[in-house]
Amino acid sequence: MSCTIEKILTDAKTLLERLREHDAAAESLVDQSAALHRRVAAMREAGAALPDQYQEDAADLKDMTKYKPHILLSQENTQIRDLQQENRELWISLEEHQDALELIMSKYRKQMLQLMIAKKAVDAEPVLKAHQAHSLEIESQIDRICEMGEVMRKAVQVDDDQFCKIQEKLAQLEA
Repeated sequence: MSCTIEKILTDAKTLLERLREHDAAAESLVDQSAALHRRVAAMREAGAALPDQYQEDAADLKDMTKYKPHILLSQENTQIRDLQQENRELWISLEEHQDALELIMSKYRKQMLQLMIAKKAVDAEPVLKAHQAHSLEIESQIDRICEMGEVMRKAVQVDDDQFCKIQEKLAQLEA
Protein backbone atom coordinates (compact mmCIF):
# COMPACT_ATOMS: atom_id res chain seq x y z
CA MET A 1 0.00 0.00 0.00
CA SER A 2 2.07 2.89 -1.25
CA CYS A 3 0.59 6.25 -0.44
CA THR A 4 1.88 9.31 -2.12
CA ILE A 5 1.34 12.83 -0.99
CA GLU A 6 -0.47 13.61 -4.23
CA LYS A 7 -2.89 10.74 -3.64
CA ILE A 8 -3.50 11.85 -0.07
CA LEU A 9 -4.05 15.42 -1.19
CA THR A 10 -6.49 14.38 -3.93
CA ASP A 11 -8.35 12.15 -1.47
CA ALA A 12 -8.43 15.00 1.03
CA LYS A 13 -9.75 17.36 -1.64
CA THR A 14 -12.51 14.96 -2.70
CA LEU A 15 -13.53 14.39 0.91
CA LEU A 16 -13.46 18.13 1.52
CA GLU A 17 -15.71 18.61 -1.52
CA ARG A 18 -18.12 16.01 -0.15
CA LEU A 19 -18.10 17.70 3.25
CA ARG A 20 -18.87 21.03 1.58
CA GLU A 21 -21.73 19.43 -0.37
CA HIS A 22 -23.16 17.88 2.79
CA ASP A 23 -22.70 21.16 4.62
CA ALA A 24 -24.52 22.98 1.81
CA ALA A 25 -27.31 20.39 1.96
CA ALA A 26 -27.59 20.84 5.72
CA GLU A 27 -27.72 24.63 5.27
CA SER A 28 -30.45 24.16 2.68
CA LEU A 29 -32.45 22.00 5.07
CA VAL A 30 -32.08 24.60 7.80
CA ASP A 31 -33.26 27.33 5.40
CA GLN A 32 -36.21 25.21 4.28
CA SER A 33 -37.23 24.50 7.87
CA ALA A 34 -36.97 28.21 8.70
CA ALA A 35 -39.17 29.04 5.68
CA LEU A 36 -41.72 26.43 6.78
CA HIS A 37 -41.66 27.85 10.28
CA ARG A 38 -42.36 31.33 8.89
CA ARG A 39 -45.21 29.95 6.77
CA VAL A 40 -46.74 28.21 9.79
CA ALA A 41 -46.44 31.41 11.83
CA ALA A 42 -48.08 33.38 9.02
CA MET A 43 -50.88 30.82 8.81
CA ARG A 44 -51.39 31.05 12.56
CA GLU A 45 -51.57 34.82 12.37
CA ALA A 46 -53.98 34.62 9.45
CA GLY A 47 -56.12 32.14 11.37
CA ALA A 48 -56.15 34.41 14.44
CA ALA A 49 -57.20 37.41 12.35
CA LEU A 50 -60.14 35.81 10.52
CA PRO A 51 -62.93 38.27 9.68
CA ASP A 52 -66.36 37.72 11.18
CA GLN A 53 -67.75 36.17 7.99
CA TYR A 54 -65.35 33.23 8.34
CA GLN A 55 -65.91 32.64 12.04
CA GLU A 56 -68.74 30.19 11.33
CA ASP A 57 -66.53 28.20 8.94
CA ALA A 58 -63.78 28.13 11.54
CA ALA A 59 -66.26 26.89 14.16
CA ASP A 60 -67.43 24.14 11.78
CA LEU A 61 -63.83 23.09 11.13
CA LYS A 62 -63.17 22.96 14.87
CA ASP A 63 -66.25 20.79 15.34
CA MET A 64 -65.08 18.43 12.60
CA THR A 65 -61.67 18.05 14.22
CA LYS A 66 -63.34 17.06 17.47
CA TYR A 67 -64.74 13.97 15.79
CA LYS A 68 -61.38 12.54 14.72
CA PRO A 69 -58.57 13.90 16.89
CA HIS A 70 -56.82 10.53 16.97
CA ILE A 71 -56.30 10.70 13.20
CA LEU A 72 -54.75 14.15 13.46
CA LEU A 73 -52.60 13.03 16.35
CA SER A 74 -51.42 9.93 14.50
CA GLN A 75 -50.53 12.07 11.46
CA GLU A 76 -48.59 14.51 13.62
CA ASN A 77 -46.98 11.60 15.45
CA THR A 78 -45.88 10.09 12.14
CA GLN A 79 -44.43 13.41 11.02
CA ILE A 80 -42.59 13.81 14.31
CA ARG A 81 -41.16 10.31 14.05
CA ASP A 82 -40.03 10.99 10.48
CA LEU A 83 -38.32 14.17 11.58
CA GLN A 84 -36.69 12.41 14.52
CA GLN A 85 -35.41 9.65 12.26
CA GLU A 86 -34.08 12.19 9.78
CA ASN A 87 -32.42 14.03 12.65
CA ARG A 88 -30.77 10.79 13.85
CA GLU A 89 -29.56 10.04 10.33
CA LEU A 90 -28.13 13.53 9.97
CA TRP A 91 -26.30 13.23 13.28
CA ILE A 92 -24.88 9.86 12.27
CA SER A 93 -23.80 11.29 8.93
CA LEU A 94 -22.20 14.28 10.64
CA GLU A 95 -20.30 12.03 13.04
CA GLU A 96 -19.11 9.85 10.16
CA HIS A 97 -17.89 12.90 8.26
CA GLN A 98 -16.10 14.23 11.32
CA ASP A 99 -14.44 10.86 11.86
CA ALA A 100 -13.43 10.66 8.21
CA LEU A 101 -11.95 14.14 8.38
CA GLU A 102 -10.09 13.24 11.55
CA LEU A 103 -8.71 10.13 9.87
CA ILE A 104 -7.64 12.14 6.83
CA MET A 105 -5.93 14.70 9.01
CA SER A 106 -4.10 12.03 11.00
CA LYS A 107 -2.88 10.42 7.79
CA TYR A 108 -1.88 13.84 6.47
CA ARG A 109 0.06 14.56 9.67
CA LYS A 110 1.72 11.17 9.41
CA GLN A 111 2.74 11.83 5.79
CA MET A 112 4.02 15.30 6.66
CA LEU A 113 6.03 13.87 9.54
CA GLN A 114 7.52 11.27 7.23
CA LEU A 115 8.36 14.01 4.73
CA MET A 116 10.04 16.05 7.43
CA ILE A 117 12.03 13.00 8.52
CA ALA A 118 13.18 12.46 4.97
CA LYS A 119 14.35 16.09 4.77
CA LYS A 120 16.04 16.10 8.15
CA ALA A 121 18.34 13.51 9.54
CA VAL A 122 16.75 13.90 12.96
CA ASP A 123 15.73 10.76 14.80
CA ALA A 124 11.96 11.25 15.11
CA GLU A 125 11.00 7.61 15.39
CA PRO A 126 9.31 7.95 18.83
CA VAL A 127 7.07 10.71 17.46
CA LEU A 128 6.25 8.61 14.39
CA LYS A 129 5.37 5.65 16.59
CA ALA A 130 3.13 7.88 18.70
CA HIS A 131 1.36 9.09 15.56
CA GLN A 132 0.99 5.54 14.29
CA ALA A 133 -0.47 4.45 17.62
CA HIS A 134 -2.83 7.42 17.55
CA SER A 135 -3.86 6.57 13.99
CA LEU A 136 -4.60 2.97 14.96
CA GLU A 137 -6.62 4.17 17.93
CA ILE A 138 -8.60 6.55 15.74
CA GLU A 139 -9.25 3.82 13.18
CA SER A 140 -10.49 1.47 15.90
CA GLN A 141 -12.75 4.22 17.26
CA ILE A 142 -14.11 4.88 13.78
CA ASP A 143 -14.83 1.17 13.36
CA ARG A 144 -16.67 1.13 16.68
CA ILE A 145 -18.64 4.24 15.75
CA CYS A 146 -19.58 2.69 12.41
CA GLU A 147 -20.73 -0.45 14.22
CA MET A 148 -22.79 1.65 16.63
CA GLY A 149 -24.27 3.53 13.69
CA GLU A 150 -25.27 0.25 12.07
CA VAL A 151 -26.85 -0.91 15.34
CA MET A 152 -28.71 2.40 15.57
CA ARG A 153 -29.95 2.01 12.00
CA LYS A 154 -31.21 -1.49 12.79
CA ALA A 155 -32.91 -0.20 15.95
CA VAL A 156 -34.62 2.54 13.97
CA GLN A 157 -35.76 -0.01 11.39
CA VAL A 158 -37.16 -2.29 14.12
CA ASP A 159 -38.87 0.71 15.74
CA ASP A 160 -40.38 1.74 12.40
CA ASP A 161 -41.58 -1.80 11.73
CA GLN A 162 -43.17 -1.95 15.17
CA PHE A 163 -44.78 1.44 14.63
CA CYS A 164 -46.24 0.29 11.29
CA LYS A 165 -47.65 -2.84 12.94
CA ILE A 166 -49.28 -0.74 15.65
CA GLN A 167 -50.71 1.61 13.04
CA GLU A 168 -52.15 -1.36 11.12
CA LYS A 169 -53.73 -2.73 14.29
CA LEU A 170 -55.21 0.68 15.09
CA ALA A 171 -56.61 0.91 11.56
CA GLN A 172 -58.11 -2.56 11.89
CA LEU A 173 -59.61 -1.69 15.28
CA GLU A 174 -61.06 1.54 13.87
CA ALA A 175 -62.59 -0.37 10.95
